[in-house]
Amino acid sequence: MNTIFLSEENNAIAPCVATIGFFDGVHRGHQYLIKHVIDKAKACGLASTVITFDRHPRQVLHSDYVPQLLTTLENKLLLLSKTGIDNAAVLPFDEATARLSAFDFMRQVLHDRLNVKQLIIGYDNRFGHNREEDFEDYVRYGNELGIEVIHNQAYVLNGVNVSSSVIRSFLQAGEIEMATLCLGYSYTLVGKVVHGFAQGRKMGFPTANIDTTESGQLVPAPGVYAVKVKIENTVTLLHGMMNIGMRPTFDGSKLTLEVNIFNFQGDLYGKQLQVVFIHRIREERKFTNALGLAEQLQKDRLQIEEQFKKEIE
Repeated sequence: MNTIFLSEENNAIAPCVATIGFFDGVHRGHQYLIKHVIDKAKACGLASTVITFDRHPRQVLHSDYVPQLLTTLENKLLLLSKTGIDNAAVLPFDEATARLSAFDFMRQVLHDRLNVKQLIIGYDNRFGHNREEDFEDYVRYGNELGIEVIHNQAYVLNGVNVSSSVIRSFLQAGEIEMATLCLGYSYTLVGKVVHGFAQGRKMGFPTANIDTTESGQLVPAPGVYAVKVKIENTVTLLHGMMNIGMRPTFDGSKLTLEVNIFNFQGDLYGKQLQVVFIHRIREERKFTNALGLAEQLQKDRLQIEEQFKKEIE
């Protein structure tokens, strides 16, 4: 996949069939749309292109907006590369871009910069200043610019139109298996290890406290999860368990993300981890004391290890 970071220096690329969107998560609905783009491009002898943005448009439109992303830009591009698309064009989204009408965007970006000949639009996608226009408007503008605009149908799974917002709802409810089904892969959270309260170490379950501020990703519902962990600059996925919650046994007042990597020894402070969510074991609970929590954590670990054994079998 050829990744194009659009700037004033970019030259126009080869004529292409394209689609446009934020593509958060590159889920099965996105994959369905992108396959149509690839198939159409091959049939027409053109390149296939996905056009996306370097940040969520709402971060520019609303300064106080805090994104709850499914993927970082880096992981999004990695997922896009696996679809077989020829080009991924990353457009810097700023105030100037936000002010463009749909027609001006199609003329200046799609026509003049990216040489789009056919534009396939997702079933619920709108673009342009205030998102005022609809599909019929895009078709009319396309006719003026020599761009054929095609409407793509939704990808339906178990009676649900798969979308990023639907997947976020599943994750916020702790329904990891449904999120995995819609994504087409396991949800992965990226964060940096920071200093915590060291309570886990005292109980025999040393944990790495994860800060996801930089990635801006959505944190799943509180609870205990079976996870796989990848440490930066390594390739191995290590088994572990993660607790997300307020640490009620210790009267905590702040949401924490703590991962215990099984049979791991080493200093992780400052390192970036990728935490892959496999299954939610239970809700977060308050125990009478640390001993009661430690006993439950031992049960949680045994349950998770048994699950991973079945996975291997």
